[in-house]
Amino acid sequence: MNPTTPASLRGQPLTIHNKIQRDSVTFLRRTDGQLSTLVRVELAPGGGNPPHRHSAYAETFTARQGTLGLHLDGRELRLQSGETVTAPIGSVHRFYNPTDEPVVFEVEIQPGHRGFERGLIVLYGLANDDRTDMQGRPRHPLHLGLFSSLTDTRLIGPLATLNPVMTALGWLARVTGTQRRLLARYDR
Repeated sequence: MNPTTPASLRGQPLTIHNKIQRDSVTFLRRTDGQLSTLVRVELAPGGGNPPHRHSAYAETFTARQGTLGLHLDGRELRLQSGETVTAPIGSVHRFYNPTDEPVVFEVEIQPGHRGFERGLIVLYGLANDDRTDMQGRPRHPLHLGLFSSLTDTRLIGPLATLNPVMTALGWLARVTGTQRRLLARYDR
């Protein structure tokens, strides 16, 4: 690999922080599309993400410290250290921290998904540059569409009607050079 390859692709873990949500993600293994992606997340009290689905990969969550809350296809789960559950491809899921203490967990993405990795890196970079709202959503529509497109994240319920708009915004982010500029800035 050449010297411009991101550190975690050269075998060194990469840790990113989100100053808005007070979370950290360490990429323990990044993929070339063949292997799974493995990240360790330290989630602040009250943190989490909205319900969503992915059509390209499954996510296996393993609690390492504290209690990890999961919604998975209508079920409410609480994982303790060492417990694991998989959100299959297409399942509606979300993770969250139901406690007043940080929770640490690992997520294995299978098959590995470079877009998930890059999207998360860009999202945290945008947050640290004050370009997201307090819930961590990118303020610029092209950035939001790009995140959705890169990470294969699809909205559910009534908001699912916005998925074609997110796809179009992701496409616009690519053709206008927005994706290239954001990746050059954040995924070094």
